[in-house]
Amino acid sequence: MSRGTPKKNRNEHWMTINRDMVTRNYWMHWDLDKCVGCQIGPLVCPKEALTHIPAVLENGHIVQRASVDVDENKCVNCGMCVAACPTHAIELTVNGKAEIPVIEYKAFPELDAKTIFRKEKFDFSLKDFVIENCPTNVISYDESRDTMRVRFEDCIHCRQCEVASKGAFEVRQPWVGSVNLYREKCLPGCFACADICPTRALHINDAGELVLADYYCIKCGACMQVCPVKPEYEEETYQFESQGLMLTRSRKKITNEEALPVVVQRWRINHSEVSSASWIEALRKLSDDKAKSVEIDRKRALRRADLIEALRGGIVEKVQLKRDIRE
Repeated sequence: MSRGTPKKNRNEHWMTINRDMVTRNYWMHWDLDKCVGCQIGPLVCPKEALTHIPAVLENGHIVQRASVDVDENKCVNCGMCVAACPTHAIELTVNGKAEIPVIEYKAFPELDAKTIFRKEKFDFSLKDFVIENCPTNVISYDESRDTMRVRFEDCIHCRQCEVASKGAFEVRQPWVGSVNLYREKCLPGCFACADICPTRALHINDAGELVLADYYCIKCGACMQVCPVKPEYEEETYQFESQGLMLTRSRKKITNEEALPVVVQRWRINHSEVSSASWIEALRKLSDDKAKSVEIDRKRALRRADLIEALRGGIVEKVQLKRDIRE
């Protein structure tokens, strides 16, 4: 195999692509167990190198997860999919060091997402409850320092720690938008969206019903991709100016939103300042035209009983949190 020719390996859990150039060695790794098949990667890829692999459903549940495949001969190792992936399922190293070239060269922004722990506000009797409710297992207790630790590079900013800790954790999500569930439009007995949701925003409650805890949604849209009632699209063109040039691009627009059981919209994104054509094009493909200015009311969310009910386990802790609401 000649230098510069990409080499791809894949199994059911991971996929790697290695491209060894004269001065730069690119290595990309996809954790397919983290991947939720959200379609964000294929949407932002400027070379259309990524393709969506749909999930396989049986009796309303997922028997084979949705995933993604990569045409290694089209991939240029730009790192857009790495920067945009909501579940941190993709890693890219250049010469053995983590690097995202489109961010390094200011062609793509760093997304403004934060998870902050305020020790002085935390009731440490809730530490196990908070740890149990982190879907990505990135929160731990540091006994030597008597504090909580967050592995920030893997945090997906789902906000469950906020509610479980009564606000001692503060989370800023990158995407601002909405999610709506219309259960009357669901196919009978289908719970595929709850199976794939990485944050338990969509989950099955104790009564066996599909419910939505909207505050935990990270706007990945994996639920829409796995739902048997599929979005239908049409191509539309749009224009934008970049560096004095007027560019014309196309994107897919949903045409059957009123028929969908679950609808995720991305209105805008919090990010560092970047004005490159590649970022503007990616943003237009990812976001909806509605661009509303609705802000999440964090204080109100911390006191919502449905969000507390959506948390895992911890009956005593849930009762106490609900008692705090009444008081």
